[in-house]
Amino acid sequence: MTRFTRRIALTAIAAASLASLPALAAEKVNLGVSIPAATHSFMGGINYWANQAKKDLEKEHKDLKITIKTASGAPEQANQLQDFTTVTKINALVIFPFESAALTKPVAQVKAKGAYVTVVDRGLTDTSAQDAYVAGDNTAFGRIPAEYIVKTLGGKGNVVALRGIATTLDNERMDAFNAVLKANPDVKLLDAKYANWNRDDAFKVTQDYLTRFKNIDAIWAADDDMAVGVLKAIEQAKREDIKIVFGGAGAKGMVKTIMDGKDKRIGADVSYSPKFIYDAIKLTAEARLKGEKLPATTIIPSVLITKDNAKDFYHPDSPF
Repeated sequence: MTRFTRRIALTAIAAASLASLPALAAEKVNLGVSIPAATHSFMGGINYWANQAKKDLEKEHKDLKITIKTASGAPEQANQLQDFTTVTKINALVIFPFESAALTKPVAQVKAKGAYVTVVDRGLTDTSAQDAYVAGDNTAFGRIPAEYIVKTLGGKGNVVALRGIATTLDNERMDAFNAVLKANPDVKLLDAKYANWNRDDAFKVTQDYLTRFKNIDAIWAADDDMAVGVLKAIEQAKREDIKIVFGGAGAKGMVKTIMDGKDKRIGADVSYSPKFIYDAIKLTAEARLKGEKLPATTIIPSVLITKDNAKDFYHPDSPF
């Protein structure tokens, strides 16, 4: 046997030996999930679906560990991100930022240390701090209520709005709402103030509106929790001029009200399910287990909820 043929034979034997070895295991994924605490029902839904994702996915994937931390504010969430990198030593992160600007640098620091970062819902002010973004359709969330209000008022009336927290998604919603009103100048936006997606804050903001404005045809609450505070303020003030209260996100109580037709002011809502945190965790975990990346942006559609389709959005066993 020549030296050349002997080399080929040895190479073939080595290749056969390597082929008989078991495949190398994929890198284990240590996934951190950072979300706001359940301060209102939507966040209760976020917490519920995040924990459901942990339960389902850890059971399905032995190489996956998920650690969930909840924060009551942006500073606490930033501190938790530091713990994720130094103590938990995550290699992937799914974060629902409490605020956009305040969390951008802390998230960028996590990414700089090698973790794969998926941002959910409230985008960062610098997208280079993330690998992927998963959210509901915030443009539709603002556009759909405005279109409904314009149509229901017959193209003329006075509107006030309640905003959420100062975040990129809130800006997207408000910009979309304003764009519709700009095209319908006889529907006038009297004011828009932050009420922090909170019932009590919404109650106070609405009290202010009701004191300052003697005629209001529609209130865009921009969140079903805030709509509860709005309705309470209207009831307390005994105002009967408000024809429309439009919330948002499809909370089960609001959807049931639409189904039953019990309140003529609440004829519609717009979908924005907290289940997208489950989807974001699942997409991120399974992609990283395969060593893959997600698309830069994944948008989950928002649609108009009316009496005709409300049953499709009613989930009585959900916390939201």
